[in-house]
Amino acid sequence: MVIHSIAPTSYSGMYKIVPQEGAAFFIRPEYLISLDFDSIQPEVEMNEDETNELLDAGFTAVVELKAVEYLARAEQSRFGLTRKLLQKKYDKKYIDKALTFLESKNYLSDQRYAIAWLHTRRINHYEGRVKLIAELQNRGIDKETAQKAVNEFFEEYNEEEICLKACNKFIKNGKDGDKLITSLLNAGFSYKMIKQVMEND
Repeated sequence: MVIHSIAPTSYSGMYKIVPQEGAAFFIRPEYLISLDFDSIQPEVEMNEDETNELLDAGFTAVVELKAVEYLARAEQSRFGLTRKLLQKKYDKKYIDKALTFLESKNYLSDQRYAIAWLHTRRINHYEGRVKLIAELQNRGIDKETAQKAVNEFFEEYNEEEICLKACNKFIKNGKDGDKLITSLLNAGFSYKMIKQVMEND
C-alpha cells in the first residue's frame, strides 16, 4: 500500500488515510501494534505486514464507530454491545479491541449501564436486591459490578418501601400466606424484610 494522504478528522484522535489505490479508511494510533504512527506519511510505501496492520486498525475503527452509534442511543453493557456487533458480522478481535478502547475512555461502562437499567426496571417492577443482582448478571454484568450498582440504587430508593409495594401487588393478585411469602422471595426480597413488611402492614 502506498499512502496518498493522512489527516486528522473531526472525531477526536481518529485519522483518515487515503491510499493511492483503493478506498479511504479511518484509524487511530491506539489500534496500531508495532507500526510507528509517525511513519505513515504521504508517498510512503507500506510492506505487506505494515499494510495488514494498518488495515486491521481500520477495521477496528469501523467497529468503534458502529459501537459509538449504539452508545449514542442508550447506555450499553460490554456483553450486550459485543452481541449486537457480532450480529452485524464484525470480527470478534476487532470488537474486543474497540470496546476496550471505549472502556478506557469511559464511553462504555458496565457500571453506568447497570445503574441506567435499574432505574428503567423500577418503573414496572417491584424487585429486591437478590433478584436485581441476578437480572444484571443475566445481562453479562459481573457480580461485583452488579452488587455495587444495586447498592447505589438502594441508597436512592428504599428497598423496604419497594417490598411493601410488591406485597400489596401480590395481595391484589390473590396471594396470601405462604404463597405471598414465596412470591416475595422470588422477587428478590430477604425473608427478614418480608416478615418485617408483613408485620408492619
